[in-house]
Parts: sequence; C-alpha cells; structure tokens
Amino acid sequence: MAETAEARSFTDRFFKISERGSTVGREVRGGLVTFFAMAYIVVLNPLIIGTVPDSTGAFLGGGAEPDLALVSAATALVAGVLTILMGVVANFPLALAAGLGLNAFVAFAVATQMTWADAMGLVVIEGFIMLVLVLSGFRKAVFTAVPRELKTGISVGIGLFIAFVGLVNGGFVSSTLMPTPPVELGASGSLAGWPVLVFCIGMLAVIILHTLQVRGAILWSIIGTSIIAVIVEQVGNIGVQDAEDPDANPTGWTLNAPELPGRIADIPDFSLLGQFSLLGSWDHVGVVVVVLLVFTLLLTDFFDTMGTMVAVGHEGGLLDREGNPLGSQRILVVDSLATLAGGTGAVSTNTSFVESSAGVGDGARTGLASVVTGVCFLLATFLSPLVAMVPNEAAAPALVLVGFLMMTQIRSIRWDDSDFAIPVFLTIILMPLAYSISVGIGAGFISYVVLKLVRGQVRAVHPLMWLVAALFVVYFAVEPIQSVLGGL
Repeated sequence: MAETAEARSFTDRFFKISERGSTVGREVRGGLVTFFAMAYIVVLNPLIIGTVPDSTGAFLGGGAEPDLALVSAATALVAGVLTILMGVVANFPLALAAGLGLNAFVAFAVATQMTWADAMGLVVIEGFIMLVLVLSGFRKAVFTAVPRELKTGISVGIGLFIAFVGLVNGGFVSSTLMPTPPVELGASGSLAGWPVLVFCIGMLAVIILHTLQVRGAILWSIIGTSIIAVIVEQVGNIGVQDAEDPDANPTGWTLNAPELPGRIADIPDFSLLGQFSLLGSWDHVGVVVVVLLVFTLLLTDFFDTMGTMVAVGHEGGLLDREGNPLGSQRILVVDSLATLAGGTGAVSTNTSFVESSAGVGDGARTGLASVVTGVCFLLATFLSPLVAMVPNEAAAPALVLVGFLMMTQIRSIRWDDSDFAIPVFLTIILMPLAYSISVGIGAGFISYVVLKLVRGQVRAVHPLMWLVAALFVVYFAVEPIQSVLGGL
C-alpha cells in the first residue's frame, strides 16, 4: 500500500494533477473520452489516403489495390506514440493524429502529382521546417503576437466548427451537393433513418447528463450510444452510406457500421513505416511546385495547431494572462515532431486534434490524459476491429456539446470595438462555412491588419502580424500563383 501511495504521489507531482485541480480518475476518464471522440481517424485516414492512387497508379504502400488495414495500423501507432510524448513532455491534455484536411490535401493535391513516397517526403520536409521555426522561437513569437481578442475569437470559431462537424458526422446535417442550399437537415430535408435517431438519442443523453452534472457524462454517453447502435445494426442490418453513390443508402451509417466484430484483436502490420522519399518530388514536379505545396502544408498546420492549443487551453483554464497555453513551447516542439513522424510513418501530417477539448470538457487538465489517449491508440493497433465498432453517430454528440461549451467564451469579446469585432466575426463564421480552421484565422488576421492600416494605427500592429497576414494572402491565392509560375 505504501508503494502504491508513493507511486500515486509521483504521478500527481509529475503531471501536477492536484495543482491543476484534477484527479487521476478524471484524467483517465478525460483521456478515454478524447480517444473515443477521435478514434474515427483510425478508420477515416485510411479511407482518405489509402484509396487514392498516386501518379503511377499505385496505392499507399505500393500495392495495386488499397490496403486499409496497413494504413490503419500505422495511423494508430504514430498517433499513440506522439500523443504519449505530448503528455510526458508538454504535460498538456492534447492528442495528436493524422490531420483531417491536411491528409486530403496530401492525397488529392500532392500524391496525384508524384509517388506516395515523394508526397510523404514533402511532409517530412514540412516537419523539419516547422521544427526549426519552433526551436528558433519564431513560431511562439507569432503566437504571442496575436491579440487576445483574436485568440478568443479563434477558440469560439473552433467551438462552432467542431459543433458543425459533430452535426455532419452524426447525419443531422448533410450536403445537398448543390449550390443552394449547400446543406440541409438529415439526408433529404428530414431526419430519416435509424443512425440519425441513434445520434439524437446520444445528443439528448449527453445534454441531460451534462446538465445533471454527472461525472463522465461524455464518456458514458459514447459507451451507451454505441451499445444502442450495435443493437440497431444487429436488428436492422442497415449498412454504411455509399460515398460514390449517395442515393444508394442515404440513411445508412455515415462512416462505419457498429457491427459486432468477428474477433476483438488482430496482429498489426507496420511495414508502411519508413516509406518516404525526401527529394524524389523535385524530379517529378520541379522546385516551384514543391515550394508552393510545402508552403501550403506549413501554413495550414502552423495555424491549425495554434487555434487548437488556444481552444483546448481555454476550455481547461490552462492559459496564462496573455492567453497563451501553459508550456506552449514544449507543445509546439512535440507538434512539430508529430509532423515529422507522420511523414516518416507514411500516414500524412500528424497534428493536434481539436477533439481533445472533449476530454478537457470531461475534466482532463494534465498530460496524464494524453498518455491514456496515446495508450488507447497503441491498443487500437491490435484492437482495430473493436475500435471500428464505435460509429460516428455515437461519438459526434460529444463534439456538439463541447462546441457549445467553447462558444460560451463569446461573451468576453468586445463587440463595440469594430477593429476587433469584425475580424473576430470573420474568424468565427468562416471556420465552419469554409470547413477550415486556417481559413477562419487567415481572414481574421488579414481583416485586422487592414482595419488598423486604414485607421492609421499601424504601430498598434505587431510586425509579425503584418508578416503573417501577407503569408495568408499568398495562402489564399496559392492556386493562381502556382498557375502563373507554372506558365513561365
């Protein structure tokens, strides 16, 4: 018993659990919630990067056919190792995995112009540059140069963004595939189908449990909703929606069917690790295109991480007086290493996940939660059949609730000061509408600088804000610039 008490004392001191007003139980629970909220990446990342052939017609891993199990195992392994590293090194409740949006860009805009090994080589190059920017202090300097009001706007915008993601993942909102209206209720203007009913049950459950202040509300809602989903699938044999033919099964599960697996565990194949070519892309597309592709990856990753750090830190009360996350330099170092690891592991850029706020919303305050999440990812390399059983519809309600919690910060924004209010509004509204955290941040930064310029308050703007705003102008115009340079 004495040894157990001593071990707990060491854990408490190392992660500063009591100092941050938490307990080991809350950290473990929060880590589990974060894992379940983002476990979909183990299934979704292979579907994005594992099903797109490169310029030679080969799929990721070098085969003539997609090998999703190969990609899934590597995705979970890299996410697990880097998330544990985040917890131990940075002591921050932030989980990392292959970044959505970034992986799609790598698959559809990069790999189609070269081999998959070359594409992953560009991710490695981006990681090296990011690490240099962090170690030089530049990345943190940019972060601290952002006004507090914009940081709050970023956090609120991400709250709205992840709530929208939750509604889409749960099937409550869907794309119409038409210019007007771009989205609609349910699959065809109504809430039809058992999966969306499961989402609604989960949504009501997590709201009620949260309102009643039940400990572990989010985790219990995910587990309970998953059990209901399995029963519904067993009885109704609903199946998954067909991405290629939306009319084939419009009321099916959005990503994976919650079927009872034939076996709980499987031996993972990690042969995908190390399949990258550092400089092969230069021969395929030339220097100019390589620079533009790396720049796009770099800028997106750079500010997605910044926004996520602020959002998670704000939700957990882990910001200093200037609105910067505690230990931000260590967080940024680990995040940069995650990009490197994603490239060398051939699973695309790994970055901080905003779903970490789900665990923070359930009580996580320290890196112990990240260690728990990371261990779950490592177990997922063996337990992929069990992880795949949790459908989007069961995890999505947690994102909606956390989005609400993050939106409450909007009351601290000075709406009577247009110099801040308009940039903050653009930041908040464009994140969900453009389905991109970086787009919202870029629009907010550019409008803030322009407003200060026209009002003759140039000196009120930090020099780095001018630089970043200029970079975002290039970011928004990267395709026209690439076309012009390619024609020279």
